[in-house]
Amino acid sequence: MEEVKFSDEELHSDQDEASILSYMQKIYPDEWTNFLERLGTNVKSEDIRYWASFRGQTLSRTVRGMMYYRKALRLQAFLDRTNDQELYKGPVGTEREQNKRNIHQSLSTELDALADMKFSYVISCQKFGEQKSNGDAHAQDIIDLMARYPALRVAYIEEKEIIVDNMPHKVYSSVLIKAENNLDQEIYRIKLPGPPIIGEGKPENQNHAIIFTRGEALQTIDMNQDNYLEEAYKMRNVLQEFVRHPRDQTPTILGLREHIFTGSVSSLAGFMSYQETSFVTIGQRFLADPLRVRFHYGHPDIFDRMFHLTRGGISKASKTINLSEDVFAGYNSILRRGHITYNEYIQVGKGRDVGLNQISKFEAKVANGNSEQTLSRDIYRLARRFDFFRMLSCYFTTVGFYFNSLISVVGVYVFLYGQLYLVLSGLQSALLIKAHHQNMKSLETALASQSFLQLGLLTGLPMVMELGLE
Repeated sequence: MEEVKFSDEELHSDQDEASILSYMQKIYPDEWTNFLERLGTNVKSEDIRYWASFRGQTLSRTVRGMMYYRKALRLQAFLDRTNDQELYKGPVGTEREQNKRNIHQSLSTELDALADMKFSYVISCQKFGEQKSNGDAHAQDIIDLMARYPALRVAYIEEKEIIVDNMPHKVYSSVLIKAENNLDQEIYRIKLPGPPIIGEGKPENQNHAIIFTRGEALQTIDMNQDNYLEEAYKMRNVLQEFVRHPRDQTPTILGLREHIFTGSVSSLAGFMSYQETSFVTIGQRFLADPLRVRFHYGHPDIFDRMFHLTRGGISKASKTINLSEDVFAGYNSILRRGHITYNEYIQVGKGRDVGLNQISKFEAKVANGNSEQTLSRDIYRLARRFDFFRMLSCYFTTVGFYFNSLISVVGVYVFLYGQLYLVLSGLQSALLIKAHHQNMKSLETALASQSFLQLGLLTGLPMVMELGLE
């Protein structure tokens, strides 16, 4: 289960020779010093929990990052509505001046109303009802998050047992709540015809909560992501991409780049961050244009909400076949004459797996998902409708990548065992002598093992190019 925020026991537990808190103090020594200097002697355990949680892969970090959108909207609204004198005083000084004049509607209330009208953040937490009824600490942590960020909303699935005709009967509902006086308050309740989680968990979780969203654009965010205030200021420009132009095709899915913030945790995490950085930058840029085969590879893509709500939603949740549920949203969009593009002038933080076991499980899941895609009707329909060059691009960027990797691995084994046989049998020295006497340069080159290794390094060329560009 994902962490909402670290508990005191987790922070101070030293079962792995070092506690989480001491480990973070060594990774972020300057930030820890600033934290102690800022709070002084008034440091509480709750403050330490939030400080550590904001530096791990927790829900608290994600919520704090996404709420920067609202903070940026408030500041942009203040800059748009003020004159030079109020701009010089700032939001706090302007509000004090209004309080002295006894103005009925304060500046802060006006800015909050405008920000809430343009931005809403819904967390889909399907097990919140179960956690709350069981007295789980995660439920209280989520309520504390809603109290800390009043604009935050949580959607969950509630299961109740009622008696109908002297028989127990289960009733399922999708519920949206907010925080009120440090307690959860129900906003909407939608009765469901039956248990909603019948397919893959993650897409079903998205599908039951999407009804509580509003607006024309919908950004999907994973739980191990983050955001930055300077990037949040750019969202107003990004949304202009969805404005319909007479000549250009309006995007139905707009891809954004990611900043991998877990690269400094370990060497494995560093290699994983290099791989992900090259894929979410130069890789997706090339897939979008000129290949035109970029699909939806997960978060933080922005969807045309009305387009996808009327065409099957943003997730497909069939068991097993939709193991890689994200990419099917891209297939669905293209099959319904949508347009998927990609921009790099804005980025969102992303945490990746940091251990060998986690990385291998993630790669296995993606590989299994690609194998299931070969059985889906979406790939069949795309292949039938693409032109020849776009079809080849689609193949080599989906299933073909793993097929080529298999051929490469088998080729390496064949080459190494072949080299071993030539050396042990004495054929290699005889062939080299014959090639030298007869001046056969091509045979000498073919027998050189370093040429094969140099060919294999070509797969890492995009990563090297992107790191050099950055």
